[in-house]
Amino acid sequence: MAVETAPAPVVEKKKEPLFSKKNIRTLRDPLDDNNPITVQVLGICSALAVTVQVKPALIMALGVIFVTAFSNLIISLLRHTIPTRVRIIVQLIVIATLVTIVDQVLRAYMFDVSKKLSVFVGLIITNCIVMGRLEAFALANKPWPSFLDGVGNGVGYGIILVVVAVFRELFGSGTLMGYQVVPQWAYDMGYVNNGLMMLPPAALFIIGVYIWIQRSINKKLVNVS
Repeated sequence: MAVETAPAPVVEKKKEPLFSKKNIRTLRDPLDDNNPITVQVLGICSALAVTVQVKPALIMALGVIFVTAFSNLIISLLRHTIPTRVRIIVQLIVIATLVTIVDQVLRAYMFDVSKKLSVFVGLIITNCIVMGRLEAFALANKPWPSFLDGVGNGVGYGIILVVVAVFRELFGSGTLMGYQVVPQWAYDMGYVNNGLMMLPPAALFIIGVYIWIQRSINKKLVNVS
């Protein structure tokens, strides 16, 4: 007489929370410990070019956040269907589509900013940060963590751009977001705007000081080359 055996109990795999410690770390690390500009040393060119004023720097930062977040998400969703040989081409198509959306929105609603940013919006396509995250993270991880990684790296990039732009506009033009900050009486008493802040090398000086302060505070970065 055959003995019936009870079926093995089905063990449900516990789903990872959307904002688990791992996902929060993925979002937070690019803000400081693994910042794309000050630690990974990527995206320096745009940091030199679009940080003369805060407004263009802020718009550029928002554009990069949008592109990095959604390109990571899309590539992660498609990662199992993309042939290895053409993955770079697929990535470029996705990035170019998102950059075109950003460019057209700026042309439609912020034409003056679009003219100031000029070709630099289009150059997001070749931004090392965007391509680097697709290769290093999105192709190997699930969509939600990939989206968070894109947001984190975009925000980390944007923080540096805005910080640099604040110092350059304040000391180079005496304004912030186009509004006069340095009072007229200061100019009447002999205060002069710093012309060096209007030149690209000023961005390198400010980023250098930022890196020095960052590594003085965060000891984990002392030996990072």
